[in-house]
Amino acid sequence: MSTELPSNTRALLARSVNAPELRAFSAWLGSEHYTPFVVQRHLLRLEQVLPRLPGPTCKADDLHEAFNAVGRGVPSRPPAFRGTERVYARFLLAHGRLLKNEQGGRYVSLCSDYQRELLELRGLSLSSRGQHARTVADLLARGLGPDQNLSTVTLVDIERYVALRSREVSRHSLQHVVAHLRSFLRFCHGQGEIGRPLDAIETPRTYRGELPPMALDWSVVQALLRSIDLASKAGRRDHCILHLMVHYGLRPSEVVALRLDSINWETGVLHVVQRKTRCDLFLPLATQTLRILRSYLAHERLSQGSSHPELFLRARCPSGAIENYAVGDLFKKRVRLAKLELPGQNVYRLRHTFAMRLLTQGVGVKAIGDVLGHHSLESTCAYLRLDTDMLRCVAIEVPEIGHPRGERHA
Repeated sequence: MSTELPSNTRALLARSVNAPELRAFSAWLGSEHYTPFVVQRHLLRLEQVLPRLPGPTCKADDLHEAFNAVGRGVPSRPPAFRGTERVYARFLLAHGRLLKNEQGGRYVSLCSDYQRELLELRGLSLSSRGQHARTVADLLARGLGPDQNLSTVTLVDIERYVALRSREVSRHSLQHVVAHLRSFLRFCHGQGEIGRPLDAIETPRTYRGELPPMALDWSVVQALLRSIDLASKAGRRDHCILHLMVHYGLRPSEVVALRLDSINWETGVLHVVQRKTRCDLFLPLATQTLRILRSYLAHERLSQGSSHPELFLRARCPSGAIENYAVGDLFKKRVRLAKLELPGQNVYRLRHTFAMRLLTQGVGVKAIGDVLGHHSLESTCAYLRLDTDMLRCVAIEVPEIGHPRGERHA
């Protein structure tokens, strides 16, 4: 690995007293597809921090304190050192050298048993277990008093906590919080931590179609796409991603899963694996879309090499496929740069716009649901909320009716 390093990096490793650690870190950075320039910057920062670390293994708190001590002072230094801290923590974790902080609290084992039940008995996914864990941790931190035990918790305490959360999240999100609380309190009752059941928590009521339409006006969408500077860094990539979501209704997870071989250039067809139904969807691509894809490949994607098969890659180190959340982040970024005033900046608004555009063009709800990848029409109808402006256009004007003076009328 050392023979592949640039001369300035080799010189750094030769003069540093912590050369073995820096060399191992640089080799790991190379395996994670960091560029030589970024590797050099991380090594320079780590060399300043290593003398402050207690040893080859350390806790996350000690790591943060050491990086924070070296990085403070110059305003431009803290963000750079925080980035190196995150990367070095991943390196230590990959090699089993990052120790867990001593977790305070009286219910660590109880929470661990609860997570085990969610996995082994209920079969919940990692993300679902994480949501339960965050709700439980917040309940124990803010829902209980400093000297209060679970055995003394009453339904009034739980309702007070639910009222606190209701001021922080929407009613739809609060439903999930209440479900997490019910599950955890039932588990605590079964374990004997609480004397009587406390899961009789009233959940907020929501109604189908109560939310306003999420579809954007087509002129707003066109303005967003036109505002993207194709000459900027990742400009063509972001334009291509948003174009596919607007014109083909793809989910963020479906966009990031596209590969270079997902496009059949001879037939002009895009192969999409729908994430929820696990079905294959073959979409004929318009001439404009093919032109946008070819431009993106020629100006950005081909220069990133063929080590990754995904169609859309990260613009920064480390190289690799973008994640689902990155699609939402780039949507917010492009909306901000376009200076568009949107009440909500959820990237799924583009998918809603696609569905409403098909509906206004006379496409049936069943066909829209098939393209969107829905099992039931109820899921599709959530995308097709009636717009009040559309209702005003079809309202019938009521003519004025004259009544004789003095005659009673409704």
